[in-house]
Amino acid sequence: MVVDMATNSSPVEVVSHTTKAILEIIAASDSLLIQNKSFLQLSSYLDRIIPLLHELTTIDIIASQGLSNFLEILYHEIKEAKKLITDCSERSRFYILLNCRSIAKQIDDITKEITHALSCFSFASLNISLKIREDISQLVSEMQNADFGVAMAEEEILEKIESGMQERSIDPIYANNLLVSIAKAIGVSTQRSELRKEFNKLKSEIENLRLRKHDNEAIQLDQMIVLLEKADAASSLEDRENKYLSKRQSLGMQPSEPLLSFYCPITKEVMVDPVETPSGHTFERSAIMKWLLEADEPVCPLTSIPLDTSMLRPNKTLRQSIEEWKERNTMITIASLKSRLLSGQEEEVLHCLEQLKDLCEQREAHREWLVFENYIPSLVELLCVKNRDIRNRALLILCLLVKGNDDAKERIAKVENSIEPIVQFLGRRIGERKLAVTLLLELSKCGVVRDCIGKVQGCILLLVTMLGNTDRQAAKDAKNVLDNLSYSDDNVVLMAKNNYFRYLLERLSSDSDHVKMTMAKTLGEMELTDHNKSSLAESGVLDVLIVLVSHDDVEMKLVAIQALLNLASLKKNGQEMIKKGAVPPLLDILYQQTSPERLRELVAATIVHLALSTIPEGSHWTPVLMLESDEDISELFSLINLTSSPLQQNILQAFHAMCLSPSANAVKSKLRECSAVQTLFQLCEVDNIILRPSAVKLLCCLTEDGDETTMLEHLTQTSIETLLKLSKTSDDEEEIASTLGIIANLPNSTQISEWLLQSGNLPKIFSFIPDGKSSIHQNDQLTENAVGAICRLTVQTSVQLQKKVAEASIIPLLVKLLDIGTSSTIRRAAISLAQLSGSSPMLSRQISRHQGFWCFSSLPEEACPVHQGICTVESSFCLVEAGAIPPLIRVLRKPEPDVCEAALDALLTLINGEMLQNGCKVLAEANAMPVIIKLVSSPSSSLQEKVLNSLQRIFNLVEYKQKYGASAQMPLVDLTQRRDSSLKSLAAKILAQLNVLHNQSSYF
Repeated sequence: MVVDMATNSSPVEVVSHTTKAILEIIAASDSLLIQNKSFLQLSSYLDRIIPLLHELTTIDIIASQGLSNFLEILYHEIKEAKKLITDCSERSRFYILLNCRSIAKQIDDITKEITHALSCFSFASLNISLKIREDISQLVSEMQNADFGVAMAEEEILEKIESGMQERSIDPIYANNLLVSIAKAIGVSTQRSELRKEFNKLKSEIENLRLRKHDNEAIQLDQMIVLLEKADAASSLEDRENKYLSKRQSLGMQPSEPLLSFYCPITKEVMVDPVETPSGHTFERSAIMKWLLEADEPVCPLTSIPLDTSMLRPNKTLRQSIEEWKERNTMITIASLKSRLLSGQEEEVLHCLEQLKDLCEQREAHREWLVFENYIPSLVELLCVKNRDIRNRALLILCLLVKGNDDAKERIAKVENSIEPIVQFLGRRIGERKLAVTLLLELSKCGVVRDCIGKVQGCILLLVTMLGNTDRQAAKDAKNVLDNLSYSDDNVVLMAKNNYFRYLLERLSSDSDHVKMTMAKTLGEMELTDHNKSSLAESGVLDVLIVLVSHDDVEMKLVAIQALLNLASLKKNGQEMIKKGAVPPLLDILYQQTSPERLRELVAATIVHLALSTIPEGSHWTPVLMLESDEDISELFSLINLTSSPLQQNILQAFHAMCLSPSANAVKSKLRECSAVQTLFQLCEVDNIILRPSAVKLLCCLTEDGDETTMLEHLTQTSIETLLKLSKTSDDEEEIASTLGIIANLPNSTQISEWLLQSGNLPKIFSFIPDGKSSIHQNDQLTENAVGAICRLTVQTSVQLQKKVAEASIIPLLVKLLDIGTSSTIRRAAISLAQLSGSSPMLSRQISRHQGFWCFSSLPEEACPVHQGICTVESSFCLVEAGAIPPLIRVLRKPEPDVCEAALDALLTLINGEMLQNGCKVLAEANAMPVIIKLVSSPSSSLQEKVLNSLQRIFNLVEYKQKYGASAQMPLVDLTQRRDSSLKSLAAKILAQLNVLHNQSSYF
């Protein structure tokens, strides 16, 4: 064929136009979805021709008939290819798929023509380079072997279409599946609206073909349309419903009997797959096949004419008639069952439901007919009846009706309160729960119904509960329902409130700021169990929230910190937050005076929880440092003087917690440096019952093992009186305990002792020493600190204070506590008794010598066996008179070295100085010596040293050396054998006393 452009233009112009057209084809190929592979393959071939065309424009072309013919053919085929690709780009995807064989053939024809032109022309005569000639030769070889067949998936679809066109009666299910396959192959959504849109485009194109006189192609496509129109998606719901109702109303009310021709002569039953013999008789396919297989001679049952299975042909006309008869009777049956379903007779209702279930399971069309007959409201109503069988069958039928049918789902949504009874099934037996969740899963795929499901009270809770169901499928369905409901932020919040946090975490991590704020706010307001808090932290929520703390929006900061505050109440989470760097951004907000007060209060409360998480708990606890520098400590405490009471309280509580952590020494030291003690004494004097207890607690911590000089600088008589008054007036037991702790920690100053003595509130301290009579329970800390305060009141520098204690009958109570108190209480009680006993020698009243005739004198008073004077508990604080010796000896057997040491100190006051002989006698009579000797093996070196020093003095007395020396030898020898013992020399000296070692031994 001669082309005008190629004939009337110069070779260079033809080459230029051809090159341009090739480039346009290459660009257009990428945009095609159908036959894309074939067009891309053709484009790649054309692309490899371009170098040849470029070279033709750079050399002097000598016009020849051969060159003209080559360019004419090439230009013509390129033009055809461009026309084809343009046509395909303007067509609907349905059209291209249905014509893909024709398109593939056209591409193949174009390729063959171009291949022929390239192979017949001699490029050597044009001085074309050798490389290009070799490339063209290779190209020709590949194009000759090119295969532009239809893709396998597209070929399968075309075969199904052809098969369906041959069958006269095609089930809508077949057409539906075929339409879905086409949609997937061409990349169209399987939603009905999208399918119908593409289908209507195809119809318009068929009309255009008729207008352009392409009748043959239009007729072929019309046949395909007839087939595909049987699919539900190809027609509107309204059209299908009107068509059904119109047909059903024309049928009457009574099912018709089958025609005789419908019966198989062999089975005497209505045929399903009728086949016809050459003689014109029709049989059921399976029946005649079996007849021929079992017969001695394969002949027709009616004519006895020889018959072979290959002679059988489908009787399509009869089959269609049978199916139309069945369809007519089924429509009548479905319509008639509705009145029986509403009869109220349980047996009748159950029978109807069973029939309806069977019909639904037979064909998809039957399920749609039930929907058109408005069965759904009746079935929903049956979900609420008492009969469990009726409820379950109605539920099962609803499951069948909604499967893949959005119309059925929407009709359920339109029934008032229809979702509630379905949700109630989730709380019943496992079989009912499985059916209900299956139905809800289908319903949740429809937007209209999905909105209703999440609003039903208890629905999300029951679905979350089902996630732990032992039935895996039921649990999976419940999860999928929740997946479908997670489109709504409200539903996600409800899921979180029912302990299902997956979607909340997803939104918190990756959604818009507005959604993140909603999710964070939910986390902050929820009442979470410790398990929830732990799971959330493990899911990575802490990292997200810490990032949000630094957000520019104040509201975002608020909700993020509120959520962190909620999670930080679990110690493990608090430690993780510190490790992940939550403290610096929180402190930054706190330090900014421009930050809203509510925000700063939340930050301060969160810091309290973080500080509490640093307090050791359990043997597997890992130390965590909250404030990394001294500057952080001083800057945070400086806010005490600059903020409101709630902030002050939280800061004080945070420091109190840190003073109980492994970093306590560093924190206390820095607080003392920045005059915290002075500030806290001032806060103790304020009349704020919320702030003051926190200040008292922190001050108690700071006065433990603190610098007495620092305390003396800030202590006044008013401070002492305030503390004593607090112990009397406060209703807060913890505050009272801390107040007593501060008193216990007061420096041993004569001035302070004088102030204590002058106070009228001193007796209140005595009331906190338990007497065993009061039924009111008192916590251990209060008792410990009360006894600690007694320790301060019994220092030997103030005998007057000691007398106050003794006169209040505290000594017997201290003795009782040696047996019933905590370890700390026992230790402090022993210390108090030791201090009191230290004053006994000078307070014991000496017995006056007898003068005159003794027979006229009163009986002499009995002297104390230790002090050799007149002793009483109240006047001389005598341990013997107080009965303290046995309980103190029992304390020596306790495992805590510091407790034993305190008890030993008290006992050793009995052998001080000149009391050695008398005191040893008392201790020996009380069997204290063996117990004291056992303490030589104590793990505490300070206790060992005291024991050794006491034994050295005791064994100076021959009587006790002889009596107890042997039992002390082995513990002492063991002590001399320890390489690192600093007490070897002292132990050796005692062994020398016992004549075990020579005085010149190397141990000395």
